[in-house]
Amino acid sequence: MFDIRHLQVLRAIAREGSLAAAARALHHSHPTISHHLGTLEAHFDAQLVYRGPRGAVLTDVGEALLPHAEAVLERMLLAEQETRAMVVQGSAALRVGTFPTAGALLMPPAVKRLHQAGVQVSLTEGELPALLEKLRSRELHLSLIFSQPGDQLDLNEEFIVHPLLEDPLLLVLPADHPHASRRRVPLDVLRYDKWIGGTTDSDPCDRLLSWACAQHGFQPVHAMRTEDYAVMQGFVAAGIAIALVPRLALDSPRADTVIRPVDGPSLARQISVAMLRTTASASARQLLTALRGEAARIRSSWETMGNV
Repeated sequence: MFDIRHLQVLRAIAREGSLAAAARALHHSHPTISHHLGTLEAHFDAQLVYRGPRGAVLTDVGEALLPHAEAVLERMLLAEQETRAMVVQGSAALRVGTFPTAGALLMPPAVKRLHQAGVQVSLTEGELPALLEKLRSRELHLSLIFSQPGDQLDLNEEFIVHPLLEDPLLLVLPADHPHASRRRVPLDVLRYDKWIGGTTDSDPCDRLLSWACAQHGFQPVHAMRTEDYAVMQGFVAAGIAIALVPRLALDSPRADTVIRPVDGPSLARQISVAMLRTTASASARQLLTALRGEAARIRSSWETMGNV
């Protein structure tokens, strides 16, 4: 039977391109690398590496084995990290990412449940690109993320995504807006309105708004930009401009504004939990379960309140 050292050698050869370079990367001698590779090849009765004067490359069989080897090694690393954290801290530790609106409503009750169960949660708040990068670099065990029409979620097959909640984007209009009395407002009647957007052109809500307006043959014109949804609602109430805001950010709407859904295809972002496929700790599953419960509670409250 092969052991973890054999898989480390296969991965190192694939990354470094030669047995000599793999030996240096693993701080082994060249004969040791050859021995481990030979043992692994004998186990499968197949050549896993082509050796040549210019280096070494994996055979088709080696390439087929490599992702399984990487998954095993990644799982072993996570096991060591979680076990050592429990030894040092006396409890399980989980590194979790979240973005602001979800962090305000979805995450706190779920984290509270884990704290009550003795799990220590280290929380990092950030925008989506930074959270995705931290997931890919293994700085986070899991993270709340979102995807939306017109955008592609940049995660590869190493990750699994668990959908939680569809968060509709709603129009925030001044109470005296000409279309405030409508139950649903078509975007094309707003082509001459000014909009309040995020602080950058890459803001997810702005991208979705631009994508949706383009379907009606126009692009929104921004009167101002802010990341603060309370500030955004204040300027809408003053009649400066209108806005498209996630429902999760409208927990306390103002009396001098109206909230209306867009008439037409649903504009919404899908909020999910993303984690490595190799992340299977009990604490991660506990948090996922708690987040699903909180998402169900929010969804139920929205249904009780009606369309907005």
